[in-house]
Amino acid sequence: MTKQTTAYLVLDDGRIFEGKSWAKTGETFGEAVFSTGMTGYQETLTDPSYHKQIVVMTAPHIGNTGVNDIDKESRKIWVAGFVVRNPSPITSNWRSNKSLEQELIDSEIVGIQGIDTRALTRHLRERGAMRVGIFSDTSLSREEMVVKVRKTAPMSGAYLAKDVTTAKSYVVSPPAGVPTKFKVAAIDLGIKGATPKAMASLGIEVHVLPLETTFEQIKKLNPDGVFLSNGPGDPAAMTDIVELVRNVLLEEIPFFGICFGHQILGRALGFETYKLPFGHRGINQPVIDLTTGKVEITSHNHGFAVAAPKEEEFKTVYGQGRVSHLSLNDSVVEGLEMISIPAFSVQYHPESAAGPHDAAYLFERFVQLMATPKVGLKGSNA
Repeated sequence: MTKQTTAYLVLDDGRIFEGKSWAKTGETFGEAVFSTGMTGYQETLTDPSYHKQIVVMTAPHIGNTGVNDIDKESRKIWVAGFVVRNPSPITSNWRSNKSLEQELIDSEIVGIQGIDTRALTRHLRERGAMRVGIFSDTSLSREEMVVKVRKTAPMSGAYLAKDVTTAKSYVVSPPAGVPTKFKVAAIDLGIKGATPKAMASLGIEVHVLPLETTFEQIKKLNPDGVFLSNGPGDPAAMTDIVELVRNVLLEEIPFFGICFGHQILGRALGFETYKLPFGHRGINQPVIDLTTGKVEITSHNHGFAVAAPKEEEFKTVYGQGRVSHLSLNDSVVEGLEMISIPAFSVQYHPESAAGPHDAAYLFERFVQLMATPKVGLKGSNA
C-alpha cells in the first residue's frame, strides 16, 4: 500500500470532496460519472467507453478480488481516474495475480479513497455529470483547483473513438468444434474483448476493423453482417461513421449496433442524440424488450441517448422502424429496430462482461437476421 496523502475531488460547480490519495498520486481530469455495479470493476476499468471519464464506484467496498489477466476487456485501463470509498486492504481470490491498487499504480491511474461516494453520487444525480479533477499531494488552493477543472474540455462534442480503436484489423474465429456460419465486419469504436468472443461462439467469424475502414473496404470483405461497437465520446461528432452506416442500410446488409453503435444508428436514421443528465452505468439496469414483453437486467455504460418516438412506428428513408427496448428507470430509448430492412440496435452490453446474461439472446437475433436478411426481425427471445 502506498503512502497516503490528502487528496481532493473537485467538481466544476465548485463542490470539493476531501479524501486520501490512492494508487498514483498527482492530478487527473475527466467527466465525473458513477457506476452502480457491485462487481466487475476490472471490466469497467478496461472498457474503452470510459476513456476520458473519472469513474465513481457506488458500491463502498472495491478491490477484494484483485485483478487477473483473464477479465481484461481491452489492452489497458482507460478510465481517467478512479474513485472509491473503501478499497480492500487485502486481495483474496484464486484467480488474482495482483492487487487492484498495484494495477492502478502500474497503469499510472490517479485515484482517491475515503470520500462519501453516496453523497457524491446524489450530487451528480441532482446536478448532472460534469467535469472533475482529482488532486493529491498538491499545493494548489481550492480556488486554483476549481479553475483548472473548469478549463478542461467537456464530453459534449468530444471525438474520442480515434484514441481507442484498433490500429489494424484482426479476426476472432469460432472456437474449436463450432462451424463457421457467417462472417461479420465489426467496426471497432472501443470494442470490448468479450463481444467478438460472444459472436464467435455462435459460429461467426468476426473481422474487427479500425475506425477508418471505408464502406468500399467492407464490401470487399463481403460480410454477412456489419456490427458497430460501443465506444467513448459524443455520437454527434461521428459523422463519417454515420454515413458509413447509411450505406450499410441502403445496401440492406444485416446490421447490429450496441451502445455507441446504437446511438450512431439512430443518427443514421435521422434522429437527434442528446446528453443524459447523469447517464446509465452499471450492471443492474432494468430494460423491457417491447417485442416480447420480457424484462431484462442489463449492463450499461452510456451518457447519450437517441430521441426516437416511443409510442408508434416511425418512418425513415430506409422504411418503417420502431423502438424495441425502453429503460424501466427513466423510459430512455434502449433499442431500435427496422421493420423492412435488416437492422437493429441496443444501448447496452449483451456480452455481459461484467453483468447478467439476460440480453445474450441479442447475438442470436443477429444470427437470425443474417440467416434471413430480407424479412427483418422476428422478435423471438426463445
